[in-house]
Amino acid sequence: MSIEALTLLFFGALLFFLILGLPLAFVLGGVSVVFLYFTWGFDSFYMVASQIWGTMGSFTLVAIPLFVFMAMVLERTGVARDLYRMMHLWCGGLRGGLALGTLGICAVFAAMVGISGAAVVAMGTIALPSMLERGYDKNMALGVINTGGGWGILIPPSILMILYALITGVSVGKMFAAGIMPGVLLMVLTAIYILVRSHLQPELAPALPKEERASWSEKFRALRAVLLPIGVVVMVLGSIIGGITTPTEAAAMGVLGALISAAVYRQFKWSVLQEAAIRTFKLTGMIMWILFAAHAFSAAYQSMGAQELIESMMAMIPGGPWGIIIAMMVIVFLLAMVLDPVGIMLITLPVFMPIVESLGFDPIWFGILFVINMEIGYMTPPFGFNLFYLKGIVPPGITMGDIYRSIIPFVLVEIVGLGLIMVFPEIATWLPDLFF
Repeated sequence: MSIEALTLLFFGALLFFLILGLPLAFVLGGVSVVFLYFTWGFDSFYMVASQIWGTMGSFTLVAIPLFVFMAMVLERTGVARDLYRMMHLWCGGLRGGLALGTLGICAVFAAMVGISGAAVVAMGTIALPSMLERGYDKNMALGVINTGGGWGILIPPSILMILYALITGVSVGKMFAAGIMPGVLLMVLTAIYILVRSHLQPELAPALPKEERASWSEKFRALRAVLLPIGVVVMVLGSIIGGITTPTEAAAMGVLGALISAAVYRQFKWSVLQEAAIRTFKLTGMIMWILFAAHAFSAAYQSMGAQELIESMMAMIPGGPWGIIIAMMVIVFLLAMVLDPVGIMLITLPVFMPIVESLGFDPIWFGILFVINMEIGYMTPPFGFNLFYLKGIVPPGITMGDIYRSIIPFVLVEIVGLGLIMVFPEIATWLPDLFF
C-alpha cells in the first residue's frame, strides 16, 4: 500500500475514534499500535518501548507534576482575590481600567502557575461579577478573561514549553526566556485594544464613579498584595535566569513559594493539600499517557515513510520557506480548534521539526509561534478549554454563544501579535541569546 493511502487510512481512523468520543491517549496509542503491527510486525513494539523508556528517564519530566501542584495550591490561597482588589483600586478610575487590571492579574498568574485554566477560573469568579455589576459590556469582560487566562502556557513557567523542549530537544531554560517578551507584547497589544475601544465607546467599559475611587493611602496599602506573587515569580524565573537552578529544580522552588503563600493566607490545610495532590496526579497521569501514545504515533507514522511525504508536500507550497512556516501555523491553528494542545504537539512536532531545522529557522522561535497558536486554541470555538472553564462559572444569563462572540476581536489581536513575532524574530530570541 502506498504512503498516501496509508496516511489517509491512518488519520481517518484517528478522526473516526476521536469523533466517537474516546480519550485521545488511547485513540492515538491504540491506532498507532495496530498500524505498527501490520506494517513492521511484533518487533516494532520494542522500538516504541525503548523510546518511552528513554523519555521516562528524563529529569525534565519531574517539572510537570511540580508545576501542576504549584498551580493547584496557588489557586486556593486567595492570592487572586487580593491582586484583583489592588488592581481595582489602582485602575478603576480609568475607562476600561477594571479590564486592564484583570489582564495584569492574568499575566501575574501566568508567571506563577504554568497552566491555562487557573487564571480563567479565578478571574471568572472574582473579576467577572465585579465588571458586570459596574456596567461593563459582557463581551468585553468575557473576552478579557478568556484572553488573559490563556497566557499561562506562554508566559513562563509553562507546562507546554517543557513538553516542547522534551519533544524537540531544545533547552527548557531558553524556551522560558523566549516566552517573556512575546507575553509582554501580547499584553500590551490587548491593553491598547481595550484603551482605544473604551475611549471610542465609553459605555462598553465605564470608569468607576468618583465616590468609589480609592485614596492614595488605600492604593499604597493595597500594593502589599503583589509581594507574594512577585516572590513566587522571582523564586521560579529568577533562579533559572540567574543560573542558580535548572527548570526542574525551579519547579520545586515554585512549590515552596506556593506553600509559603498558602501559609500566609492561612490555607495551609490538609484538605487543600490533599485536593491539590489528587488533581495533580490526575492531570499528570493524563499527560504521561498522551506522551506514551505520542511515541507510538511517531514511530508508526515515520515507519510508513511520512518524512518523505511531508517534505514533498511542503515543497509544493508556494512562497518558499516562509510559505511553509505560514502553512504550518494555519494547520496548527485549525487543529487547535478541535484537539487537545498536548496531543497536537505530539502529533505534529515530530513531523514539523526536521523541516523547520532543514529550512534554517530557529527551533526556539518556532516553538514560541507554536505555543501562541496553542494559546489561541484555548480560546477558540468549538472546543477551546477556556470557553468551557468560563461557561462553568458565569452567571445564568450568559450563554455559550455570548462566550463565543466575545473572543473574536481578541483572537484578531493575538494573530497580529503572532505576525509581529514572525516578522521580527528577535522579540522571541533576544532574551535567550542574552541569558544563555
